[in-house]
Amino acid sequence: MTTTTSSSAQITAEVTSWPGVEAGPGRRGEFAFKVGRNELGHLHGDRSAHFFFSKELWQELFDDGRIVDHPVFPGKVGPAARRIENQDDVDDVIAMMRLNYDRFAAA
Repeated sequence: MTTTTSSSAQITAEVTSWPGVEAGPGRRGEFAFKVGRNELGHLHGDRSAHFFFSKELWQELFDDGRIVDHPVFPGKVGPAARRIENQDDVDDVIAMMRLNYDRFAAA
């Protein structure tokens, strides 16, 4: 028998395994991942993830096609979105949360 784990469950299991990460519902229906006061990113169910990146990192990720504009902040560098449609997307959402985690942990 094969079991399928939802995208959000896979992401949550991995990201909350990192030291200091706390996760839970936010004020706008999102499920956020934080280290202290810093948000690594948040999920909207199994369908999308949102992040905030430095301008340089945002541009690199955007140019590589890994993120698109955040729907609330179109055309603004920093806020970003990523659709979650398959396992590659799940893996990349985790990788981008790790980019923020490493940045905040180093601060």
